[in-house]
Amino acid sequence: MADRTIVLDHLKFSYEGLFNATELHAMISEFFYGKGWDWHEKMNEELITPEGKQIKIVFEPWKSVSDYYKIKIRIKFNLVDLKDVEIEHQNETLKLNQGLIRTTFDAYVFNDRKNVWTEKPFYWFLTVIFDKYIFNKNYKKFEHWVKHDVDELLYKMKSFLNTYKYIYQT
Repeated sequence: MADRTIVLDHLKFSYEGLFNATELHAMISEFFYGKGWDWHEKMNEELITPEGKQIKIVFEPWKSVSDYYKIKIRIKFNLVDLKDVEIEHQNETLKLNQGLIRTTFDAYVFNDRKNVWTEKPFYWFLTVIFDKYIFNKNYKKFEHWVKHDVDELLYKMKSFLNTYKYIYQT
C-alpha cells in the first residue's frame, strides 16, 4: 500500500456572514479544474432545521504529479444555520445566503501511487531507502506544491468571501 505523508493537518478557516454558496462551490471547482486536479465530492449532506440548513460537504481533489507520487487535499465544509436572504444593492435584489462556514484543510503526499513497490519486502525496503535519501528532493518539491495550492485556494476563498460586506437586518 502506498505511504501517505501528512503535509497539512487540520488547517482551519471560519467565516460568518453573507455569501453565495453556489458561487463559492463553482469557484472551488473552477480552481481545481484550472490547476489540472481531478476531484470529487466524497460527501454532500443537507439537514433542514428550524434555525436553517446544516450542510456538510467533503471534497477530495487529487493529482498524479509523477509516475511515483500523488498529492491529495481533503476539504471539509460545514455550513451551519444557512438561510436564504435577499439584499438590495445598487437598486438590484441579490439572493444570497447567510450563515457560518467552517472549513478544514488536510493535505497529503502519497508515494508509490500504483502500489508496485510494496508487493515484496525487498522492494519495500528499497523504496524506504530511495525515498529518504535519493528522492527526498522530489518529495520536498511535491510537498511545497500541495501547500502552495492550499494557500492559494484559501486566499481565493477569503477574497471571495470578503466581497460580500453587506449587513442583513431582520
